[in-house]
Amino acid sequence: MRAIVEAKTGLEVAAVISNRPDAHGLEWAAAQGLGTEVLDHKAFATREAFDSALAERVERHRPDLILLAGFMRIFTEGFIRRFPRRIVNIHPSLLPAFPGLRTHAQALAAGVKVHGATVHLVTPALDDGPIVAQGVVPVLAGDSEDRLAARVLAVEHRIYPQAVRWFVEGRVEFAGNAVHVKGTGVSGDSLVSPRNSP
Repeated sequence: MRAIVEAKTGLEVAAVISNRPDAHGLEWAAAQGLGTEVLDHKAFATREAFDSALAERVERHRPDLILLAGFMRIFTEGFIRRFPRRIVNIHPSLLPAFPGLRTHAQALAAGVKVHGATVHLVTPALDDGPIVAQGVVPVLAGDSEDRLAARVLAVEHRIYPQAVRWFVEGRVEFAGNAVHVKGTGVSGDSLVSPRNSP
């Protein structure tokens, strides 16, 4: 969230909403003068009830985009259907490889030579939405999960703001389940390869 705000993408942030009252991003966002709200999922008996309340809270702001940043809950299909092609997430792997959790451990166990991050649209299927951008890092000999995760995080902080900028500039187009970015030659099966730092 901070990387997106600081990147000056032209995005107007309507609100920062968290399901965790102790989320560090809330304090930072408030210090920047951004509106913050908390809707604690623990106060709701079911996932459906939380998602319904969250959708109502989001709709008050009439957003063009809903950007997920560290939101570690799986939305119900009902929530996703209310915001078609407007929910964007970043995942720490080169999807469709290694969906779900512990992606860096999965990559190391699989012995892949490259790893990275994916900006994608959220659909009812977990980590399966149309790909907007991907960033690649090498997997180095002797890598630990922490070292690999740090390199991937640096890539996330570059490609997520870039993808947001494309949306803000109206350059993102949809063709079925594929995403095309006008003026870049980038499509859903192409890679945006930021600097690969060791």
